Amino acid sequence: MRPSLLKSASQLLRRRGYSAAAGANPERKVAILGAAGGIGQPLSLLMKLNPLVSSLSLYDIAGTPGVAADVSHINSPALVKGFMGDDQLGEALEGSDVVIIPAGVPRKPGMTRDDLFNINAGIVKGLCTAIAKHCPNALVNMISNPVNSTVPIAAEVFKKAGTYDEKKLFGVTTLDVVRAKTFYAAKAGVPVTEVNVPVVGGHAGITILPLFSQATPASNSLSHEDIKALTKRTQDGGTEVVEAKAGKGSATLSMAYAGAVFADACLKGLNGVPDIVECSFVQSTVTELPFFASKVRLGKNGVEEVLGLGELSDFEKEGLENLKGELKSSIEKGIKFAHEN
Repeated sequence: MRPSLLKSASQLLRRRGYSAAAGANPERKVAILGAAGGIGQPLSLLMKLNPLVSSLSLYDIAGTPGVAADVSHINSPALVKGFMGDDQLGEALEGSDVVIIPAGVPRKPGMTRDDLFNINAGIVKGLCTAIAKHCPNALVNMISNPVNSTVPIAAEVFKKAGTYDEKKLFGVTTLDVVRAKTFYAAKAGVPVTEVNVPVVGGHAGITILPLFSQATPASNSLSHEDIKALTKRTQDGGTEVVEAKAGKGSATLSMAYAGAVFADACLKGLNGVPDIVECSFVQSTVTELPFFASKVRLGKNGVEEVLGLGELSDFEKEGLENLKGELKSSIEKGIKFAHEN
């Protein structure tokens, strides 16, 4: 990558909220589990560009030495090491401040996130068992789908190990926010970089509830039908990409971007930057469900505060009630898997 391109990429990420020079910041180790996969590779690239990362640990069951060698040649400060196979997982995790988990199989045409469950649930359980042993205090960013179930699985694994801290476990729902911002900006005719849209609920289908009534900058030009269409497109964003790739993958690049944005927010929080707020699927009392995605204030210990839903439109209130059954079922499915396996 030419220096000018690296500079441009770094400047873009800083404009998107990436932090500036790392000089005054503490050293931070980030581990990516599943680093050789479709999400893992671009995510590794983006985290290498983040000046808050001093050590980048790339792990997968195969292919990681090549990815690590490739990424390590980029002239940014993070030191990169690759790890491969079960026997190197502990070393990959040791001393990590943030662990990002994009491991698992991707969606294919016709698959729901739930179809991924049996494969990815086992992978997540194994990785979280290792996290509990080797870096129990790390912030864990769960990308592996179905997030509505894998986050509860992780929580149960950590509880069994005696290391569970609800402030340090996050389901990464940032891609729903990224999509909602993009689609809203295009429809409302406002600059996309200035848009904010909270997305609450879960991270699959109807459990994804974008709160367009709270979008900023506000738009008076959108009809009820526009809002319904924007909501459905946000909910079906993953399917849109799976179908467009025609059997050759799922949303990997936009997911890597979203994962990098959320990880950066976690690092800023750890470093004491004030007022870092992102949406995430976390243990919650916002509704009667044990886990729920809403705005979360991040700090030195992870979750500083789980924020409420704010004022909802009638359409959003209806959506909230409609999603609860499916989300409850997905959460319970994860807990049941963790207990039985």
